[in-house]
Parts: sequence; C-alpha cells; structure tokens
Amino acid sequence: MFIFDGLDELQPPLDFHYTPVLTDVVEPSSVHTILVNLIRGKLLPSARLWITTRPAAVHQIPIQYVDSETEIRGFTNQRKEEYFRKRLQDKELASKIISHIGTSRSLNTMCHIPVFCWITATVLDQVLKDKEKTELPNTLTELYIHFLVVQVKQDNAKYRKNVLTDGIWNSETEKIFLSMGKLAFEQLEKRNLLFYEEDLKEYGIDINTASTYPGVFIETFKEESILNQKRLFCFVHRSIQEFLAALYVFLVFMKAGDNLVKRSRSALQPESKFKQFYQSAVDKALESPDGYLDMFTRFLLGLSLKTNQDLLQGLWKKTKNVPQVQKMLIQHIKKNIRDSPSVEKSIRMFHWLSELNDHSLEEEIQQYLSGEVLEKDLTSSQWSALIFVLLSSQKVFDVFDFKKFCKSKEALRWLTPVMNASKKSLLFSCNLSQRSCIFLVPMLTAENSCLRELDLIDNDLHDEGVDLLSYGLRSPTCRLEVLR
Repeated sequence: MFIFDGLDELQPPLDFHYTPVLTDVVEPSSVHTILVNLIRGKLLPSARLWITTRPAAVHQIPIQYVDSETEIRGFTNQRKEEYFRKRLQDKELASKIISHIGTSRSLNTMCHIPVFCWITATVLDQVLKDKEKTELPNTLTELYIHFLVVQVKQDNAKYRKNVLTDGIWNSETEKIFLSMGKLAFEQLEKRNLLFYEEDLKEYGIDINTASTYPGVFIETFKEESILNQKRLFCFVHRSIQEFLAALYVFLVFMKAGDNLVKRSRSALQPESKFKQFYQSAVDKALESPDGYLDMFTRFLLGLSLKTNQDLLQGLWKKTKNVPQVQKMLIQHIKKNIRDSPSVEKSIRMFHWLSELNDHSLEEEIQQYLSGEVLEKDLTSSQWSALIFVLLSSQKVFDVFDFKKFCKSKEALRWLTPVMNASKKSLLFSCNLSQRSCIFLVPMLTAENSCLRELDLIDNDLHDEGVDLLSYGLRSPTCRLEVLR
C-alpha cells in the first residue's frame, strides 16, 4: 500500500496525457512517471493507493482511476466553539466571537477549516478590543483585510516604532505586499502552492528581510525540510495566497488600469472599464471546471465595495470618483445562476453574492421555507438559493424528510446535494417520475449513501424507471432499510 499525502503539493502537477507508460519495476524512472503509472494501475497493478489532497486539486486524477472519494470537512459547530473558548482566555470575548460567527453565513461556513478559525480569532480579538470599531467584519474580504492590518500593526509596533505616527502602511510594507501579491497571483495561475527560495528572489522577496516581519511573513509562510535540502515555502493556507493575489490584481488595476485577469489594458471610460474588469474575472472563474479561481474571484468582488476600499486607505491613493459597480455585478452573477445547469457552480456564485452583501435570493426563499409544504414550483435561481440556505445552515440534518418538497417534480433533482449531506434521508410521497429515477439511483448506489426509507406509493415510474430503480436496489452499497 502506498500513501501519497498532500498530492496537490507536488511540483509540477501530474500529467496523465503525456507521461509514458511504465510497467517494469526495475526500470529507472522519474518520480512523476512512477506516480502516474501507479495511479494508472500500469505499475504494480495489485498495489493499493491512498491519496490525500485539497478538494480543488482532486481533479488532477482522472475519474476512471478513482475507486472511492471521501471528503473530511474539518470542524463541526461544536468543535468550532471548543476552539474559540480554548484559544481566548476571556470567556466573554469568546462568547461574543462565537455569537458573531453564528450570525454570518460566510464566516460560519468557512470556520469548519481550523486555520480559518485561527485567522478569525486573531482578527475579532483585536477588533473587539479596539474601542473605535463599531462594526465587526461579516464577509471574508473584510476579515482578510483586517487580518492584513493586524499583522502590519503588530510588525510596526515591534520593529518600526518610528512609523507608527505615519499611519499603518509605509513604503517598505507596501513594496513587500505588492511583491507577495504578484508571487501569489502568478503562482496561483500556474496552480503552484509551494515555492523555492529562488522563486521568492525572482519576485524581489528577500528572506532575511522577510524574517524581520514575523507577524506578516513567518505567520504567512511556513518553511519545510525536503529531501534535496532546498528551502521550500508556502502560504499558511491557500486562502491567504488567494486574498493577496486578488489584492495585487486590484491594486494594479487601480494604479495602472491593467486588467491582469485578461492580460489587457483598456481605453474605455472608467465605469465601463470597471465593469469589464470584474465581469472578466467572474467569467474566467466560471469557465474553470474545478473552481480553482473561485475564492480569488470572491475576494476580488469584495474589493469592489467602497467599505472595503476604505479599509485599505494608505495602501493606495484613492481617487475621488471610483465607479461603484456593485449593482451591475449582482445582476451579472444572478443571470449566471439562472443559466447554470450545475448546482455546485450555483452554490459557489451564492458565496460571491454574499461577498457583495446581497442576500435577496436567500431572503426570498426563506418565505417559502416558513410553510409546512413547498406549494409553488421554484425557478432555477430559487432552487439554487434553497440549496445554498440548507447546506450553509448551522443546523445539521440528522434526518432530512422530503415531505416538505414533495409537490414539485423537480425537487429530487435539485435536493440531491442536501440529502447527501444529511445523516439520514427519508423519501415519502416523493412524486417520482421516470426521469426522477436517474437522480435516485446514484443516491442508492453511493458508497456513503444516507437514504434509509423509500415510499413508492403513487409514483409514475413506467417500466424504464422500475428497471433503473431495480439496478440501484441490487447494488451492494445500497443501505436502504425500509421500502414501501
């Protein structure tokens, strides 16, 4: 058995198209060729492989070589609370932070990641102690801007006391963050998460200088020992790289008018130029099948808001008339939600709307959820909103009962992700059609199927539907307990 831990950190990524076939175990070959052929099953075909990687990097491996896939989601709500109470000695402060996270869908969703809990605790601890602050950050962009400010303040207080009177930012920190941002963005485009010392030097980042900024760089980078004894660095979490990349792209656009997302410079009027800049980022992220630019785009959209731009005062000289494109972006994203056939992509776009402080579709769907049964057929946007609300709810569904949604023939197709995320699903009076069985069979045959009870009374399946359903029921992974 081979265990490949952190496959996404391999440099360069695996190439399954051009790597030659290798079957001879004694033939000398490169690490990449050996790895690819172990995964293909060409080399040591009876070997077992266990591979860990970040979700965004799973698509490195073609699906035909994957037998089963498991997602480990991180902290439960209970573990989040435990973390904050242990991390912060002040019990009242910890309670305030836990309460605030509970009111913010964006922060609550991200806090299942342990590192994100650390970032959140670092920021909210400082913000709550600052008597001048009246509002706590609610979105990811706000939080990460505050995180950056906290790091720079700590660094200035410890190493540069003479610049405290000149504001948070100075020419040295501005230069370093632009260099860091350029590294973050260009390496993100190449899907690189790890960097050698020579990579940092190429971007003008001096390691010795960086070491004098422990609050900014030692916390941001971690150094690892590797076999060839070269110094290897990475950001503490991929989201920090994505935030710095978005900040760099935003600052370059604001200062020089260059759209690094499209690699172009436009002669359009300011408002049209802004629209093109943000729309190109949204469209490019949506073109990606694995969503690797989603978080980068989320931060970039967040930086379009005046409130977040104000938090960056001192890092760039703000002009008087910065076009506000929030309404246009919201409409553009909503149109993409309506047109998207993918539930997964729709959910990703709802996070973008949250970053723009737009919750109109969520509020609309909450009205439908207040009734005992969903009486009305929903539009594709409303179904997407419903799924987003259910999946990002603090409430974990121990049992998901389909009765509330049974009147719609499209319900099963849309609600499959919610049912898969619950511990136990019940399908009663489910208004199944022949087409519904196409979505029901994967639920029955899934390795970790949560479907326990199925009621087939008053359904219009036809012979084809029954054949499909029979296939699902015969599956050795079917865990159905009650069939009516």
